[in-house]
Amino acid sequence: MRPSLSAVLATFAFCIGSIATQPLFAQEPEGLEPLDEELPQVTIVKRGDDTHTEFRLRGKLYMIKVTQSNGASYFLIDREGKGHWIRDDGATKLVVPAWVITSW
Repeated sequence: MRPSLSAVLATFAFCIGSIATQPLFAQEPEGLEPLDEELPQVTIVKRGDDTHTEFRLRGKLYMIKVTQSNGASYFLIDREGKGHWIRDDGATKLVVPAWVITSW
């Protein structure tokens, strides 16, 4: 028995949702590779209506997650460690597949 189109689409949507919620930002800065027992220090700061989650490695701030009061969030990343913050909301890294699941 073949699954219905709605079941296939629901499964596909679940898989895409699972992939999309994976942290795309989980990158350590280039010059700061953690040791086996070393983990980033995470600090949550409330600024007005926004929440800033700061990520530090060896005391150096390398990423900030900004969660706005309306729920939209984005990341500020210092890739080179020089204080040049680049906004990264992950939208450019997401590629939507264009597979043909079924046709009639």
